[in-house]
Amino acid sequence: MLDYLLEAFVTLFVTVDPLGLAPLFIGLTAGMGPKDRRQVALRATSIATAVLIVFALAGGKLLALLGISLPSFRIAGGLLLFSTAFQMVFSQKEPRDKSDADRAVTLDHIRDIAAFPLAIPLLAGPGAISASILAASKAPSMTAFAGFIGLIVAVMGIGLAVFLLADPIDKRIGETGRVVIGRLLGLLLAALAVQFVADGIRAIVAGG
Repeated sequence: MLDYLLEAFVTLFVTVDPLGLAPLFIGLTAGMGPKDRRQVALRATSIATAVLIVFALAGGKLLALLGISLPSFRIAGGLLLFSTAFQMVFSQKEPRDKSDADRAVTLDHIRDIAAFPLAIPLLAGPGAISASILAASKAPSMTAFAGFIGLIVAVMGIGLAVFLLADPIDKRIGETGRVVIGRLLGLLLAALAVQFVADGIRAIVAGG
């Protein structure tokens, strides 16, 4: 069982990559204050945890019932991620007036950013969902399955810690750093989105 849990943890941690999401979190929450960022971080990790647990419990059956294959799910996630990347690369400059920026950060905006793209598809993306479904199906016992659910919570806890530490990092890089990082990360996100789509198409072709 320990071998199973170790393999599951490594797979989930790599696919979620919570450490690598810190710059993305900074870019997506640019203009928000510490309190708003904490709300986004808590909501995003809570949503992602719930999504991965649900898919671990019934993901395979749900997708089969809907007639959706994992490669198709990966393509859809890639297209959504590309939309976010496009906005990051070509977004307009942030308002210089802090009061304007503060007013722009509404509760709906916080909820939207937390749900998409942070929770889905960055934290609980096609790769993480696929990993959850596959790992759950390989669980040798109910005890091992319960341990895997605990691993999901642990990985998301790491993600939350990374997000909460993002604000001090943001203060150090400054506004110019945010702009540069935002554009560069937009390009990386676009490449990641294309890779999602390519992997999905390749899997469909191989299976067909």
